[in-house]
Amino acid sequence: MTMTESRPTAALRDILRLHTVAAPRGDQTDPAPFLELHDRLREHFPLTHEVGEVLAVPPHGLLIRVPADPESPTAAADPVVLMAHMDIVPLGDESLWTHPPLAAEVVDGVIWGRGTLDDKGQLVAVIAAVESLLADGGRPARDVWLSFGSDEEVMGECAQHAVAILRERGVTPWFVLDEGGAVASGAFPGVTRPLGVVGVSEKGTLSLRLTASGRGGHASRPAKGGPAARIAGAITRLERHPFPAHLSPATLEMLRRLAPHLPPPLRPLAERADRFPGLLARALVAAGPEAAALARTTVAVTQLTGSPAINVSPTSVHAGLNLRIAVGETAAAATERIRRLVGSRAEVDVVDAQDPSPLSPVDDAAFALLERTVTAVFPEAVPVPYVMYAATDARHFTEICPRVYRFAPFRMDADQREAIHSYDERLGVEDFLDGIRWYRTLLDGLGTEDTTAVADAEPSA
Repeated sequence: MTMTESRPTAALRDILRLHTVAAPRGDQTDPAPFLELHDRLREHFPLTHEVGEVLAVPPHGLLIRVPADPESPTAAADPVVLMAHMDIVPLGDESLWTHPPLAAEVVDGVIWGRGTLDDKGQLVAVIAAVESLLADGGRPARDVWLSFGSDEEVMGECAQHAVAILRERGVTPWFVLDEGGAVASGAFPGVTRPLGVVGVSEKGTLSLRLTASGRGGHASRPAKGGPAARIAGAITRLERHPFPAHLSPATLEMLRRLAPHLPPPLRPLAERADRFPGLLARALVAAGPEAAALARTTVAVTQLTGSPAINVSPTSVHAGLNLRIAVGETAAAATERIRRLVGSRAEVDVVDAQDPSPLSPVDDAAFALLERTVTAVFPEAVPVPYVMYAATDARHFTEICPRVYRFAPFRMDADQREAIHSYDERLGVEDFLDGIRWYRTLLDGLGTEDTTAVADAEPSA
């Protein structure tokens, strides 16, 4: 740690250097970097480990219960779960990185490295805020559980094990907060202010495999309508017939809240979003891929495999499809639509499927607390709900909690958002420290929520 570097920044850089990549099968994951990460957390945040109850979660995750201040009037109320994950996606082509992805270099006030945004930055910010509260002699107004998963990026089972542990203990969280939205600039067409986007649901996921088969043979005598041509026809048909656009209640609410910040001609339309859902859905589709993803189920062709040699016509060609299912639709219905569009061109097999998460409320004390905290720390941002495109560990917690939200309290511009799962992932040091301040403000606010919510909260066992 340098003379000017904060302890949380040093901790983040320390764990960014660990190659915590999870394998699709848990027994193939190298446990050493994850166990080293546990040790580093214990070293950098000793009070949290001393005061908290630390539980191991298979395969390599952690649950830490930070007990409430016994004098708090909400000490026996339902707890809060704050989430993050330790695992990262593979580094990719390291030659594309401006700075080495595991070096955790700080250059001109920016920390560079895989995991800064997804999701070690959030993990360290969460635990640093708890450590700060304990160092000041405080305790949260209600129990806080820290849930740190180890296989989120491969859609593993760690979060499900954490949910099972909490259920066995009779824990019914007041709300759950995981990664997701951010303080995003340039996130919505026509809006100049950054948006504090809080995910209130996430789209479902559906992976499909298309297969076209045929005789194949020597490339010198190609047959018309072979497997490659049929797969190409199937993909072209899917692109020409996208899923219909429609707006979920969360997106309609987002538009209503954005109305005062839109260009004047669009304000009346957004203010009455529920009266013009079809028109607004078409407008979002026309605004570009990021906005269009808010309005419909998306289909991406992600994998293509065919002949093993350039002079051999393939006997089979495969295409991998990744769909993100819009709220209000189902993976089963999406699969049937794809089958109808593809027709006899190819067989369609389901690899995995997950329906969209339930919508969490935006009209009660939990969301209001998140909204107030965004405004307090990021006054320049407009807090709005939205439906998250990607899948997170949070989807499993909807089994035990009706209020599951997704928000990373970091400023992110469009370039940073594009760097997630790509190269040059990075986070400003001051933005990281403001993220810690956001979590500390949230912890301090747990005792100030609407008294009706406190009265209605049932103690957990």
